Amino acid sequence: MDRPILGITMGDPASIGPEIAAKALAETGVYATARPFVLGDARILADTLQITQLPLTLHPIAKVEEARFTRGTLDVLDFANVDMAAHRYGKVSAMCGKASVEYIEKAIAMALANEIDAVVTGPIHKESIHQAGCPHPGHTEIFGTLTGAKEYAMMLVGADLRVVHVSTHVSLRHAIEQTKKPRVLTVIRLADRAMKALGIAAPKIAVAGLNPHAGEHGLFGDEEIQEIIPAIEQARAEGITVEGPIAPDTVFGRARGGLYDIVVCMYHDQGHIPLKTLGFTFDKPTQKWTAVAGVNVTLGLPIIRTSVDHGTAFGKAGKGTAAHDSMLDAIAVAVQLAHGRAQGHVA
Repeated sequence: MDRPILGITMGDPASIGPEIAAKALAETGVYATARPFVLGDARILADTLQITQLPLTLHPIAKVEEARFTRGTLDVLDFANVDMAAHRYGKVSAMCGKASVEYIEKAIAMALANEIDAVVTGPIHKESIHQAGCPHPGHTEIFGTLTGAKEYAMMLVGADLRVVHVSTHVSLRHAIEQTKKPRVLTVIRLADRAMKALGIAAPKIAVAGLNPHAGEHGLFGDEEIQEIIPAIEQARAEGITVEGPIAPDTVFGRARGGLYDIVVCMYHDQGHIPLKTLGFTFDKPTQKWTAVAGVNVTLGLPIIRTSVDHGTAFGKAGKGTAAHDSMLDAIAVAVQLAHGRAQGHVA
């Protein structure tokens, strides 16, 4: 476990996924902490190396044991599942959606079989995987289903902020309906486990309110009184250090100030907006994102899964200009969680 084996899925072949994977594995230091390889299509990665001019030697493999795990070599478990004549960067396609799901399915199977220590995922496109017949809206649901996990949640990790969600890819109306005591309690428990897996021995957890001002004692809604507070009280009775519900417009500033280690958020955008405001930098003159940092972690799985915290960025695909900050962050968190699991802490 000094250098855990990481299976990095290439993501959608029409996206920036191949590029950011290659760029990350060209960085000094990655191989000092991990043994990474890519699950993808060798021909796409060969094209990526030509576009980026990265000083890497492509090394197709048929099984993990064939990987070299040395800087300067890009090990790829080659699926050969992309028709290069039909491939177009930046385009939605069933072919690329199907390919990206196949990488994920194989990585999950390898992790469940203990062939690899963690899975790090590149970005997939929801429309492409839908065209390919995938019934799931995204990575989190695919991992939850294929691993048989009964209770799981999405955690986002930034430089000085961590958030975890009670609900994710549902409408706001359904998110409100899903804010129930059992689910809130489950996510608080998952947050506590995740912090311990990241090396925080005594985590301090904040729970955001659902409504403005956390409901203002029922004036702006009673979900806090009926569902969220009972969950917090139960978690405290189990020995978890947790506070809330705290007004959503102040809780993230308190967490960044060090008062809390993680914030339990009630719905997708409540957690994503502050995390991405901190991690994403947009440059007005060039109309480009100059930094895209942050990590997505699926909690509650029998395996470790981290991911970049951004999409396919089709507008940048195939141009060699994509930022790979988030992929480096995802690799680093995967290594942390692998060490935590080796010590008995499961996120």
